[in-house]
Amino acid sequence: MSTKEDPVSELPLERSDARIRQMMPRLLEERESSGLKGLVGGLEAVIINTEPAYQKAAVEELLRYTGLELEGAYDTGGHSTFVLKTGNSAAFLISSRQKDNPFWGANLFPRTGHLPNTRLETLVFEIRDIDRYVSIQRSLGTPFMTDRVLEAPGYRFIQTAPSPYTGNSLGFVQWRRRGDFLSAGPEAATAGLEKPDRDHLRNIRHLDHAATRVRAEERDAAILEFMRLTNYEFDFAIYVQSLNSITSVARLKGERYAMVFTSGISSFVDLSTSGPTEKFIHNYGTRVHHMAFHTEKIEETFQAIKDDGMEFLIELVGSPEEGLKQTFTVPSPSTMLVNEYIHRYGDFDGFFTRSNVTRLTKATDRQ
Repeated sequence: MSTKEDPVSELPLERSDARIRQMMPRLLEERESSGLKGLVGGLEAVIINTEPAYQKAAVEELLRYTGLELEGAYDTGGHSTFVLKTGNSAAFLISSRQKDNPFWGANLFPRTGHLPNTRLETLVFEIRDIDRYVSIQRSLGTPFMTDRVLEAPGYRFIQTAPSPYTGNSLGFVQWRRRGDFLSAGPEAATAGLEKPDRDHLRNIRHLDHAATRVRAEERDAAILEFMRLTNYEFDFAIYVQSLNSITSVARLKGERYAMVFTSGISSFVDLSTSGPTEKFIHNYGTRVHHMAFHTEKIEETFQAIKDDGMEFLIELVGSPEEGLKQTFTVPSPSTMLVNEYIHRYGDFDGFFTRSNVTRLTKATDRQ
């Protein structure tokens, strides 16, 4: 998909997408020749880890401010996980690791050090032949967090080591029983966690995209790494030079979920002169900044969420004439993640508009 607002041709090489686009034919050829083509499908789950004291609060927030419902919880011995789902969407696994955190180093920044176990850690994609995938990726030098594929009654699973560019891990699940995350361990208690009965929550639907903040100098490497590990392809980028920001989108044909990378155009200098994205990374490190939920009746849903106590970084931006409306909440105190609510109107054939991206990026300066 392209966008009329992608000004690639107007920018010098060091600010354009030329390097990524030049790499695409070689990357697609490597997928074909290595046997990776078609092995990885769409997003099945996101894994959010929290501090033990904040795990239930994180679940309560998602039940209160999204369409997700609690399916159950399990415990694998010092590692409890709550499973939340809504129709036609990736599941949300809210975990709390008690020890041996492989993401620890990615979490120690000025505004994250007090929550060293907290981040959206892993994006989990469906895979057709996990043994074949792992064998091929190991031959290409991809590091995984375990020596072997993990076995559960409902699925088989493995995940990569945290990326040096994003701090994220990618997980891969091959189903034995589709959607059966709960078979991973003994049932855990869910007492006191109830879904509020509020009409507006039915308007908040599937996970539309998640956006990772990456450093300007590592933006190309982060996107190419993601494409080498999945079947996603680079789609387009929107440049906002006044805010030193690039928003890049990777998509998989036929899948609703998109992967978004936001970086600076140039590298961090200092807190007084750098743009919102580079300042965010200075304070929080590279990480997923927000999760975007497709939202129907967005005006009344926004007001209802606001009336229920949610605070926002920005009011609704956009219009039916522009093709979409969006907004950002303040970061969650339990997960440090921002919720985005987004609605695209009618036959809008883009993904973002420049005006909305500009206003939303500027709003993150308030964090």
